[in-house]
Amino acid sequence: MQQGGDSHNDSSEQPQQDGVNGVQDPQPATSSDIIPRRPLSRDGYGFRNSGISTPMSPLADPNNVQPTQIGRLDSLVPDPNGLGWPGDLGVLTACDTAKSTVSRLNATEAEKQARERKMVAAVRVILDCIGEDPDREGLLKTPERYAQALMWMTRGYEERLADVINDAVFAEDHDEMVLVRDIEISSLCEHHLVPFTGKIAIAYIPNKLVLGISKLARIAETFSRRLQVQERLTKQVAIAVQEAIKPRGVAVVMEATHLCMTMRGVQKPGSITVTSCMLGCFRTQQKTREEFLTLMKH
Repeated sequence: MQQGGDSHNDSSEQPQQDGVNGVQDPQPATSSDIIPRRPLSRDGYGFRNSGISTPMSPLADPNNVQPTQIGRLDSLVPDPNGLGWPGDLGVLTACDTAKSTVSRLNATEAEKQARERKMVAAVRVILDCIGEDPDREGLLKTPERYAQALMWMTRGYEERLADVINDAVFAEDHDEMVLVRDIEISSLCEHHLVPFTGKIAIAYIPNKLVLGISKLARIAETFSRRLQVQERLTKQVAIAVQEAIKPRGVAVVMEATHLCMTMRGVQKPGSITVTSCMLGCFRTQQKTREEFLTLMKH
């Protein structure tokens, strides 16, 4: 443990920061024809400014820009709605957040009821199309039940990350690993709308700030209660922790069983899918990564 702890405190891994909110101002790269991008704003998550951010992509270092990287959006996507959505390292922008997602987030009670009635009518059509009678006794209230259940299972679309964390960020002089493992989660596969279930482990190395322990589980719950793929869910949890407290590094590993693989298609019960996302010192420091993987298994 102590050996792993030494790797956490290696001052060489903390970059020199300047400019606004600790973001390095762009400088010309080695070639006079290459002008690196300034990283996109990270303030869209709605968290308070805190800590020193660990670079997560080559574009975060203006002196390490390659010609093939020009024009790529490897920085975080700002999200004015505070959903952390799409909350990914990709080519989407804030305006790509679905209009229906924003509509649900800000819906009035009347709008919620109208949405539920629309879903009930759609479920009746589905029941009819698969050869059932939506008016028989056993199915009479199924459309209402399913509509309400689906809204509950996707309630993460109604949760802002700032509200989830709720200022549970505390100044603490702790520079060793914080790990919460065996967090049970359930989500819906966005490809088939059937569940996948499993456990997730979240770890971070603090940088003067710690996050309330229960908030790690709450972050995982919020993102899992949306239509997901496991790979994106894993990364979104890691990025949310990174943005909340700017730790030296974040590690997330998830193991799950997908019903779309066990009860249909290839039908392989017992198969487990494992995904991981390593940021900061967990990506750059092998000893830190190995310590996390060891603790996760005990």
